[in-house]
Amino acid sequence: MQDYEKLGAFYLGREYDLKSRRGRPDVVLYDAKDLTTHAAIIGMTGSGKTGLGIVLLEEALIDGIPVIAIDPKGDLTNLLLTFPELAAADFEPWVGEPEALAKGLTRPQYAARQAELWRNGLAQWGQSPERIGRLRAAAELALYTPGSSAGRPVNVLRSFAPPPAALLQEPDLLQERIQTTASSLLALIGIEADPITSREHILVATILQVVWQQGRRLDLAGLIHAIQAPPFERIGVMDLESFFPAKDRIGLALRLNSLLAAPGFEAWLTGEPLDVGRMLYGPGGKPRAAIFTISHLSDAQRMFFVSLLLNEILAWVRTQPGTASLRAILYMDEIFGFFPPSRNPPAKTPLLALLKQARAYGLGVVLATQNPVDLDYKGLANTGTWFIGRLQTERDKQRLLDGLEGAAASGGFDRRQIGEVLAGLGQRVFLQHNVHENQPVIFETRWALSYLRGPMNREEIKRLQAVQAEDPAPAPPLNALPVPAGPTAEIAGGPPPLPPQGVAVFYAAAAGAGPGLVYHPAVLGRLNIHYSSPRHRVDASHTLTVAAQLADGPVPLSWDDGFELPLDPDSLGAQPAQGAQFAELPPAARKPAAFKSWEKNLLSWVRQHRPLTLYSSKLYPLTSQPGEPEDLFRGRLGQALREKRDLALEGLRRKYEPRFSALKNRLMRAGQTVSREQEQASARTAETAISFGSALLGAFLGRKTVSAGATYRMGSALKSAGRMQKEKMDVHRARETVAALQAEMAALEERFAADIAGIETALDPAAAELDEVLVNPKSTDITLEIFGLVWLPFRRDAGGKLQADWR
Repeated sequence: MQDYEKLGAFYLGREYDLKSRRGRPDVVLYDAKDLTTHAAIIGMTGSGKTGLGIVLLEEALIDGIPVIAIDPKGDLTNLLLTFPELAAADFEPWVGEPEALAKGLTRPQYAARQAELWRNGLAQWGQSPERIGRLRAAAELALYTPGSSAGRPVNVLRSFAPPPAALLQEPDLLQERIQTTASSLLALIGIEADPITSREHILVATILQVVWQQGRRLDLAGLIHAIQAPPFERIGVMDLESFFPAKDRIGLALRLNSLLAAPGFEAWLTGEPLDVGRMLYGPGGKPRAAIFTISHLSDAQRMFFVSLLLNEILAWVRTQPGTASLRAILYMDEIFGFFPPSRNPPAKTPLLALLKQARAYGLGVVLATQNPVDLDYKGLANTGTWFIGRLQTERDKQRLLDGLEGAAASGGFDRRQIGEVLAGLGQRVFLQHNVHENQPVIFETRWALSYLRGPMNREEIKRLQAVQAEDPAPAPPLNALPVPAGPTAEIAGGPPPLPPQGVAVFYAAAAGAGPGLVYHPAVLGRLNIHYSSPRHRVDASHTLTVAAQLADGPVPLSWDDGFELPLDPDSLGAQPAQGAQFAELPPAARKPAAFKSWEKNLLSWVRQHRPLTLYSSKLYPLTSQPGEPEDLFRGRLGQALREKRDLALEGLRRKYEPRFSALKNRLMRAGQTVSREQEQASARTAETAISFGSALLGAFLGRKTVSAGATYRMGSALKSAGRMQKEKMDVHRARETVAALQAEMAALEERFAADIAGIETALDPAAAELDEVLVNPKSTDITLEIFGLVWLPFRRDAGGKLQADWR
């Protein structure tokens, strides 16, 4: 079995001979770094395009590279169907009843046949079931379903929050983000808006610009209010009423409000926010494949979500340091409609920006499509790798050749030869045209580790989500949100109980509306904490808002039972909601001395229990940034180790390549010496020497192809040479020379393999242990900004239980 598990190299398949229609033993490895110049996969239905995409993503995940995948058809959900045991029981829930009946089998019988098919298929491609286990252990897979609760829901509201500070400081980048966000939002309500002439687009874009530059967050409800009462009076040189009268703005607000009030839209408002950095890594820093399946959405909803997601990825990319290594992959299956050559839908602008700029930051973009006319080839001018499968028509082939010729403007493109190759491609056979390689490669894709059973419907996605292991909940900074356990006697109407004179009183704003609101008392403190440590190069501040409930008893308040409140100070009002009820104020809370004591205890508690936690790597000199979670730091550490690994491998390549080249030349000369004395074996001997050297360079440097038969051919040739003219001493000496060179090559091979293994062991992110560094604040570095009594709103549910109800 060939060794294809190379660092930074993806095992895609084996070379394929179009003349004989048979595969060859030479393994095709794809250098991961080549993907930073992006790739396109093109092939008609049935060509194996999706299978190749899944194989590429499997290899990336095994290598520890996180993936964001956009799945318009639902095929990429198959990445979650990995069964290391290859047991029939694992396959049975995912095989279709119609397929089983068509084969004349019961469902269990058909599942057993599929399990056997996968076991044999993997074995034919030199893969064991253990490799499936390695894939599952290397990465976490998360299935997101925006606009639906079938998988992991996605909260899109964060996309209307201000972009990162680095983007706000770049006017061109900010305008690009604003224009795309406005276009995608208006497209969702059926308005095809031109950024130059559409007053709807100009109004929404101006609102976003003003609000974002003020650093304020804006949700959809806030945008509706801003359309009715914009935070400005002029647009350009015209006053607002002349440009877009209030009665006309109401129409736009009503359309957005209808969207917000539409049944099912609440699914867009729940779930994880579109935080690209957090979605790339799971708990513990394990790389993640975040699969966004959008097959259940309408065309307008797809464009809306994809545009928002691409904008978030673009904003994330621009906050990353530059790198020559592959940091992450953005894969989009079925690009139809999102990147057309003649139109500019909202998704095209950020996608084009990613193709032009993301390579400098280590993000590889892979686009797949059935039809070449779906792609803007001018936009793909920077795409370095093209995987081309069987095409539908001659027109498709000519269109694709035009695109390839344009992408290879620097030369080296043989249109006639490539055209002949494309005409002969079959199922699962692809032409790889890589600008980083000397010539194209024709190969057959390997057997996928995932069970390729086709697209999944909503119910299957729900079932798949149910069997996936849930992420462990992150440890809360303080205690979980409590349900009041103190006084329950409520005062209907009338003023609320008052604390001692001089104590500030606040009312947290209720999130809901209607009857049943009950205020319960707590003590609130908002503090600014400064952390400083010259040793660890820390100089950072953090704002903490913490509350602890009041209750009867010997200990009316304990900060150990406190909980962090994610409240905006602006949401703390001076008046309660109308018609609310109030729990009684404990007797201790009516004494002025109590609040002074609680304030002093809070400052002491923060100093002792709220250190700044940093993470430091023992393997690599890297320390987390203040406030950086462990999983994100591990992801950053993994990228740093990958960059160091690539540099080490490049140094190793430069070190060993001259040695391999010199030995290859010496082997060639030794073979020529033998050939002069044995004419019948001359060609085979020379061929043996050349093939042997080339195969080693390919195999151990992890680039281009690996020859499986080279060593065998050499041994065979030497045996033939050994049988000829044994009596001649010069032939005998030549054979001894070849044997000595062969032993020298084998020894060099062993040293090279050992050096590679040493790099892999030394720079393995999975083996990176972290030390926790605690930086405690000094008492003089803690500033109390707000302190007093806060009334927290709760509301009784249908069962009479109290639930927190504040914003």
